Amino acid sequence: MILAALTFFGGKGVAAFYFPGADPAPDLTVAGTPEQVARGEYLVNLSCIGCHGAVDSQGNPSEAQPLSGGWNIAVAEGFGFVGDMHTENLTPGGKLAEYTDGELFRALRFGYTRDGQLLGFMSLLGYSQLSDADTEAIIAYLRSLPAATTAGPTGDRLNFVGAVMFGAGMFGEPLPASASVSAPPEGVTAEYGKYVATYGDRRGCHGPDATGTPASSLGPAIPNPRPLVSAMTQEQFIEMMRSGVRPGNSPFPETMPWQNAARMTENDLAALYAYLIAPVK
Repeated sequence: MILAALTFFGGKGVAAFYFPGADPAPDLTVAGTPEQVARGEYLVNLSCIGCHGAVDSQGNPSEAQPLSGGWNIAVAEGFGFVGDMHTENLTPGGKLAEYTDGELFRALRFGYTRDGQLLGFMSLLGYSQLSDADTEAIIAYLRSLPAATTAGPTGDRLNFVGAVMFGAGMFGEPLPASASVSAPPEGVTAEYGKYVATYGDRRGCHGPDATGTPASSLGPAIPNPRPLVSAMTQEQFIEMMRSGVRPGNSPFPETMPWQNAARMTENDLAALYAYLIAPVK
C-alpha cells in the first residue's frame, strides 16, 4: 500500500509539474510606458526583490539589484530534500529574455514556464491575483532593466520525493487564477487594502485572509497579525511598518520582511491598516 501510494502521488506530482496542460500564452505586447515602468518598479521592490535580488557570498538574497536570482529557496528553508528551487534571473540577461510578453504574463498569472511546465514555488504565491494592469507594469519594468548574468543555476529541479509531496498536496494548492483581473478602486479602504496585502505579499505569508497560517511541511506557523494591528492607531501601525519595531520597543523577528512593507506609500499602508482591522469576510 505504501509503494502504491508513493507511485500514485509521485506520478501525480510529475504530471502536475511537467505536464500541467497549460493554456497557450496570450497574444500580448506591453507598451512599456514610463508610467508602467514606474508602477512596475514600485511593485517589484515590494515583493519580487526579496527572493530574486542578487545573492551574497553565502548564496542568500541581498534584496538589492540586480534581480539576478540564484537563491535556493528549498535548501534555505529546510526542505532541500525535495530538490532545488533556485530563483530566476529576472533581468534581460536571464531566461526571461526568451519569453514573449504573453509568456511572461502567463508565468505571473498562472505559474507556467515558457515551455508550459509548472513554476513550483511561484504557482503557490499570490501573483495570480494581481490586476492585468499591474502584471503588465511588472513586465514593463523587467524589460527596462539592464542585463545581468547569473553564474549559478536557476529554476526548479524537484526529485521524486518532491514530486510525491507536491502530488500529495503537501506544498499547498495554487490560488485560483482568471484570464483577466481588475484591481478595486484605489483608496484608503479595506477592499483596496486587501489588494495591497496581495501585491505586498502579506497574504502570501499570513494566509489568504491575513489571519495567520498553521505549521506545515514548508515551515513553522505564522501568526495572525490582526489582533496586534487592531489595538493600534493608523499612525502607530505606519510607524511600526516603517521602523520594524512593535509597541513596547519590541523589534520584529528576522523572519518578518518588514523592510519591504516600509517601502509602501503612506496611502497604501493606510489601506493595509484598514484591511487588517476590518472584519474577516
